[in-house]
Amino acid sequence: MIPVALFAFNRPWHLQQTIDSLLNNVLAKEVYLTVYCDGPRFESDYVLVREVRDIVRKIRGVAALKIVEQEKNLGLANSIIAGVSEQCAQFGRVVVLEDDLYLSPYFLSYMKDALYHYQDEERVISIHGYCYPIDSKYDLPETFFLKGADCWGWATWKRGWDLFEKNGKLLLDMLTERGLAQAFNMDDSTDYMKMLRDQTLGKNNSWAVRWRASAFLNDKLTLYPGRSLVHNIGHDNSGTHCGTNRACDTEVTSKPVKIKNIPIAESTAARAAYVQFYRLCLGRTLWSRITAKAQQWIHDIC
Repeated sequence: MIPVALFAFNRPWHLQQTIDSLLNNVLAKEVYLTVYCDGPRFESDYVLVREVRDIVRKIRGVAALKIVEQEKNLGLANSIIAGVSEQCAQFGRVVVLEDDLYLSPYFLSYMKDALYHYQDEERVISIHGYCYPIDSKYDLPETFFLKGADCWGWATWKRGWDLFEKNGKLLLDMLTERGLAQAFNMDDSTDYMKMLRDQTLGKNNSWAVRWRASAFLNDKLTLYPGRSLVHNIGHDNSGTHCGTNRACDTEVTSKPVKIKNIPIAESTAARAAYVQFYRLCLGRTLWSRITAKAQQWIHDIC
C-alpha cells in the first residue's frame, strides 16, 4: 500500500477538491490514508472544522482510512512534523499532502515508482510532485534533481526525514557560517534566508523552510517532474501562509511522468530555469503591488 498523510484544518471546499482528485488517481485503491484534522484556533473556526471532519468521515475508495482529530489547535508546522514523523516510524516512507492541492490522476503512480526507484539512493532525500509553470523554451526533462527539499505534494523515507532539523536558528547559523546564503537563495533570485530568519524571530512558523534548509545543508537532492502533477489551489488568501498570488498556477499533466535512470546530481539547466522563474515571478509580484497611478508614471518616464 501507499501511505499518504493528508493535513486538514478549516477549509472544507479546498479539502474536498484535494480528496476528489486523490480518489481520481489510478492507484487510489492502494492508499493507506491518514487524515490529520487540526483543532480550532478561534470560536469562528468551529463550524468549518466540523464541516472538514464530516467530509473526512465520508471518504470511500481507499484501501484503509485513519482519522486523527485534534481537540486543540497544533498549528500546521507542529501537525506536519508530528504526523510525518509518525508515518515514517510506522511505514518507513510517506506521501504528504495538504488540504489545498489538486492532483493529477498520475500523481500516486509517480510517487510510488519514485519512492521505490530511489529508496536506496542515500543522496535523494525526497520526491516532489509540483513543478513551476516554467517557460517551454527551457525544455525541462521528464524528471530532474534540485538541491534541497520542497512542500507542495511530496514524499520521503524515514532516512530522509531523520535529517529534519527543527531548530531554525541552528540552520540559519550553519548556512551563514558555511557561506551558503546565496546558493540557498537560488543565486539571490528569492529570499529563503529571510523566511528562515523570520521563523527564528517568530514572524512565521514555516516547517517547509526548515525542511529545505535541512536537506540543503546535508547536500541532499529532491526529484522533480518536468510536468506538474500538482496544482496549488490555496493561493486565494484562504491559507495560513499564502496570500493571493496566481504566479505559481499551473495545469496538472494529463499524462504519466515516467521514472527512469538519470544522473544523481542537480540539473544545472533546471536550476537555471528555476532561478529565472523566481526572478520573473518576484518582478511580477512587486509590480502588482505598485499602485496603478505609480505604474503609469513609471511607464511614462521609461
